[in-house]
Amino acid sequence: MSQITLTEATSPADLDALRNLCWAYRDFLMSNTDIDKEITETFYPVPKYTALMDELPVLHARPKGIMLLARDGDGTALGCGMTHALDAETSEIKRVFVNDAARGKGVAALICNALITQAKEDGFARIVLDTSKSLKAAQRLYLRLGFTPCGPYQPIPEEMLPELLFYERAL
Repeated sequence: MSQITLTEATSPADLDALRNLCWAYRDFLMSNTDIDKEITETFYPVPKYTALMDELPVLHARPKGIMLLARDGDGTALGCGMTHALDAETSEIKRVFVNDAARGKGVAALICNALITQAKEDGFARIVLDTSKSLKAAQRLYLRLGFTPCGPYQPIPEEMLPELLFYERAL
């Protein structure tokens, strides 16, 4: 794989690429396991996810969040990730996704490390994230990056709790 670059998604073309990756992530979750499909339908039914995609530049805007795109040497978008502030001390990582062509090549780690670094530079004391219990590679990555398991940091429907894992890391 050619050189991977990370850029902040700010232009209309960047935002289109970011949204396309986010929809691919949703599609992946919908087809991954029955539980992931149920979780996705619970938290992100299509109308809600469509509205969320429209709001990405507001929800994850600088200075308290960032949207990153990973691209190959040809400029093809391979993956994405973003953060936003939960409160003055806590940043949350959202929608880290890498397409099939880039999986297993360190792209997700590159994205996550950049998100962690940016959150620290932005003055946050802690960074959190959640993932499905079925996403074993993601769990291994988060542990390698120094995250530790924690309890839910936001309200979650009781029936979804057994299917989700929550992580935190001090900055």
